[in-house]
Amino acid sequence: MSTPAAPRPGADLLGPAPTYLPEQLHAPAEQALEQGVPAATVAAAAPAASLAWAVLAEDAVARADEAREVGDEPARLAHAVAAYAYARTGYHRGLDALRRSGWKGRGPVPWSHVPNQGYLRSVRALGAAAAHVGAADEVARLADLLLDGDPSLTPAG
Repeated sequence: MSTPAAPRPGADLLGPAPTYLPEQLHAPAEQALEQGVPAATVAAAAPAASLAWAVLAEDAVARADEAREVGDEPARLAHAVAAYAYARTGYHRGLDALRRSGWKGRGPVPWSHVPNQGYLRSVRALGAAAAHVGAADEVARLADLLLDGDPSLTPAG
């Protein structure tokens, strides 16, 4: 009779096992960004990598925040809509990768695993962009999704 396999570290015995995205999806985008390649160039070259989309979204959210601070409503909305589009792309690319890695729509997606960070950053940026465009129900849903993925993270907004 064989011995059952020990649970993976961080596994919740009552819930789904953590999902870990593959390194080969994340590493080329991370390396290009670290070398100073513009995020738009990285996203165009590796559209399946959520990290580049997250960087684009975070930058656009920051610009929307700056426009809000100076009272430039048209610029705030333009940057918020761009952030929303970038973040939604990173989010959906991340969902595709998570599903290919066995994720069933809920459960841990640990931040400590670097390849998961592009997806999680996209979720957080999408929440911030959704807040800018007044989508309160989406902000709440994304906060729940982010905390389900990794309870140590702080939702945007």
